[in-house]
Amino acid sequence: MAKPTGFMEYRRATPTRRPAESRVHDWLEVYEDFPVAKLREQAARCMDCGIPFCHQGCPLGNIIPDWNDLVYRERWQEALERLHATNNFPEFTGRLCPAPCEAACVLGINNDPVTIKQVELTIVERGWDEGWIKPEPAHSPTGKSVAVIGSGPAGLAAAQQLARAGHAVTVFERDDRIGGLMRYGIPDFKMEKRFLDRRLAQMEAEGVVFRAGVNAGVDITGAELRAQFDAVCLSGGATLPRNLDVRGRELKGVYFAMEYLPLQNKRNAGDEIPGDSFIDAAGKRVVILGGGDTGADCLGTALRQGAREVLQYELLPKPPATRPDANPWPTYPNVYRVSSAHEEGGVRDYSILTQRLSGENGVLKRLHAVRVDFVAENGRQVMKEVPGSEFEVEVDLLFLAMGFLGPEKGGLLEQLGVEFTDRGNVRADEDKMTSVPGVFTAGDMTRGQSLIVWAIAEGRTAAIGIDKYLMGETALPETTRA
Repeated sequence: MAKPTGFMEYRRATPTRRPAESRVHDWLEVYEDFPVAKLREQAARCMDCGIPFCHQGCPLGNIIPDWNDLVYRERWQEALERLHATNNFPEFTGRLCPAPCEAACVLGINNDPVTIKQVELTIVERGWDEGWIKPEPAHSPTGKSVAVIGSGPAGLAAAQQLARAGHAVTVFERDDRIGGLMRYGIPDFKMEKRFLDRRLAQMEAEGVVFRAGVNAGVDITGAELRAQFDAVCLSGGATLPRNLDVRGRELKGVYFAMEYLPLQNKRNAGDEIPGDSFIDAAGKRVVILGGGDTGADCLGTALRQGAREVLQYELLPKPPATRPDANPWPTYPNVYRVSSAHEEGGVRDYSILTQRLSGENGVLKRLHAVRVDFVAENGRQVMKEVPGSEFEVEVDLLFLAMGFLGPEKGGLLEQLGVEFTDRGNVRADEDKMTSVPGVFTAGDMTRGQSLIVWAIAEGRTAAIGIDKYLMGETALPETTRA
């Protein structure tokens, strides 16, 4: 352990965010630097808990107490090695993961949990600054080839593990740049894309070939992939958005979140986007449907574009401030959270059901809604409209951020003939192989919409399955959860 009395001596501390009134005028990350001395104190709070439930909370099985101890003792390079032993991309999870490990921290039973996520991020950034993170090419090629479809965290994790095992790996991405949702779904104020680019450069030096702008199933067919590669890994994500099935949905001014967010990221990257193609919230009244992270991403983006007003509506009730009895430690707490975007402005409201949309000359003008209650009936929660609570708001732009329903059907998946689960995800066995021999799957495509840390774990597990399929055995490190 780090310091036996650390958890009694030091209080939990997290990085501070830049002032909201200034950061809304740029696209840089919102957090300020965290002093190393203070970070060592946070690592020292890791206690000798006997059974480290943080391992169970982390889908990657990160060896958290070990690298907390090493940070406290200033053995940074060893901490980096221990961190990379289970996680290919700690700089991504350290910025974007909601930290289920912290929710499972034993100290969190009656105190504030260890600041695990910030320790993780500081370790990997120290590794980049010191030049300790270098390409790790395979010592000898296997002569086998693998196509990875999709370049989100699951596909990238699988690709890196397979390349390090000696396979020739090609990653196909239908967008014009590599990175999946990390590239175009995550706003720059949550993760600047330079952090993604440096990891992609490492992977290229390890032999991974990236082919952006190639739509698998269209530009290259499933049959061609099977003929040209010894194995295929499907990691295209759960990209089918949940739609709003109400009258007026067809009005101009209604967009899915993933129609909106990528355009700003492309413009930030220097792309020229004509004004009639760009979705701009400047001076407009914006409503966001969906209270999750994607909705918050839309909120922060709209505020930076200069929206006049932003309302964020959620169908479900407002979460409680503290854990309810039905949500005990070490499960992830369903509690009220304030993201950096929520600090910057906008109004959040809960238990709101959209009934219809109306407009003029085909253009959205108003949203009509009603408040709802969730009541217990026959052992389950039933949604009921509150009589007399109907209302309407003026709206210029409506963003749908209500989650995703699974992978897009047809196209490549139909060509390959993979089976689906009852929930519409790609079916896979424990090695992540689909119903088609030699075709594997990882990430949201098989798991459903989930966390970045689960995607990386899924990619690592798929790499193990692919390596065993191609070679009869594998030397890749076992994963613990996916």
